[in-house]
Amino acid sequence: MFKALADPTRRSLLDALFREDGQTLGMLEERFSMTRFGVMKHLKQLEEAGLVVTRRRGRQKLHFLNPVPIRLVHDRWVSKYAEPWVAGLSEMKQRLESDMEKVYEIYIRTTPERLWEAIVDPEIRQKYNFGAAARSDWTVGAPIELGVPAAGMLLGEGEVLEVDPPRRLVHTMVALWDDDVKSEGTSRVTWEVTQVEDSCQLTVTHDQLREGANSQLYGGWPMILSGLKTWLETGELLTTPGSLMYS
Repeated sequence: MFKALADPTRRSLLDALFREDGQTLGMLEERFSMTRFGVMKHLKQLEEAGLVVTRRRGRQKLHFLNPVPIRLVHDRWVSKYAEPWVAGLSEMKQRLESDMEKVYEIYIRTTPERLWEAIVDPEIRQKYNFGAAARSDWTVGAPIELGVPAAGMLLGEGEVLEVDPPRRLVHTMVALWDDDVKSEGTSRVTWEVTQVEDSCQLTVTHDQLREGANSQLYGGWPMILSGLKTWLETGELLTTPGSLMYS
């Protein structure tokens, strides 16, 4: 990841995706005075580092910024005393984004079955999901409630759209924790699990967001996924808001 970030052209590509996520190779090529092959070469290195994720939309291949690896570096080396300052800057970054679709990717050393359990089990979910549990019977059409029952807090709700354990889960989400996010309405979250040797690739796609949507809807995913990875691999909780806010 550090090798990928060391090149100024690759940093500029990430900046371009930060400003406008979900761009094709042609769109990115227009922004740089280099050949199409040169842009492809840089994008390949960013993909290998996990900083860019690609998705097919018909005949188009779209590129998305994946901030999860950078967040993992943050969680490893940023102290609890620096956290409020870093969190403030991170929040500022998220507020400047106004994308319709966000894609996050992370690799976790675990089995698909154990990862699936961590996604759907409410007791495990609250360990890394801001202290909130997601409760549902996880069948198509079933309601989902995200909250802290002991404190009487309902933070969100949704409906299960697709279930294919332990590979794929799709559900809607309506955020309820304050009036600003309530007004955003319904969005969609897709969890995709792919086994890669002794690990799993987890891709979370949060889409059907309006242009300029409140960044609170999607800004917490890097912390949530970092907490999920840490708990599954070490059994420990991260001391970040993503794990402890409502615990």
